[in-house]
Amino acid sequence: MGFHTGVTRVAHTSRRGALMDRRTAILETAQSQGRVTVDRLAAQFGVSAHTIRRDLNALCEEAKLRRLHGGAEFIDGSANMPYAARAILNLEAKQAIATTVAKMVFDGATVFISIGTTPAIVARALLAKEGLTVITNNLNAAMTLSENATCRIILPGGEMRLPDRDFLNAAAIGLFDAYRADFGIFGVGGIDEDGSLLDFHAPEVAAREAIRRNSRRAVLVADHTKFGRRAAAVGGRLDEQDLVVLDSRPQPPFAALLPPIAARLVIADQERPR
Repeated sequence: MGFHTGVTRVAHTSRRGALMDRRTAILETAQSQGRVTVDRLAAQFGVSAHTIRRDLNALCEEAKLRRLHGGAEFIDGSANMPYAARAILNLEAKQAIATTVAKMVFDGATVFISIGTTPAIVARALLAKEGLTVITNNLNAAMTLSENATCRIILPGGEMRLPDRDFLNAAAIGLFDAYRADFGIFGVGGIDEDGSLLDFHAPEVAAREAIRRNSRRAVLVADHTKFGRRAAAVGGRLDEQDLVVLDSRPQPPFAALLPPIAARLVIADQERPR
């Protein structure tokens, strides 16, 4: 009887270890990609969709993931992560977007660049351009472009927001109203199912909208994890942008947002519309 009890205990411990290993791996995948789906995880780990749903629910209860239709997204402190940690989330997708946007920008252009990691990565891709005038409230983008001696950089004053290293005061929002840019390059906190654009704070929306209305070509840059990502402040719509640059097409129900903007949609590394 003692032998069987010991075997049962070992088996239980083994199953628990496998469970914890799988959930750790799910969390790491979500952290690196931004979002995970039930079907892909089930195939990856060779378990049922029901098992994966239990794993996701457990991680959501621990406030490490947020449940989405068909999967979940990483939220374990992501809104307050250090900038460097956020910048590497879905990095390949952001780099593909940046490379595509950089091909659109001509030498000597005036460019608005918003806060956020994707616009800052776009700034890195713009380093090869000559004679840009860059107006930005994103210090990370400004420092990157300062490596190009031909670039003129204009920043707002006031207190810098940490740990993001950006400016979101009245001066920052007013700065975008004082200029007219050839290109306005900006990210977004999330995109809702009805096409509404979301951010975490009202000043982020105000700055983004100032960029849009004062740009000859307003360019929204967003990786696919932004679809369905929740944020409290709302302003602007997907179909109001001059160009929308994505790394890939989102899954349903968000795929329905794309046909109405097909002429203004650019998928990274594919030929952009004229």
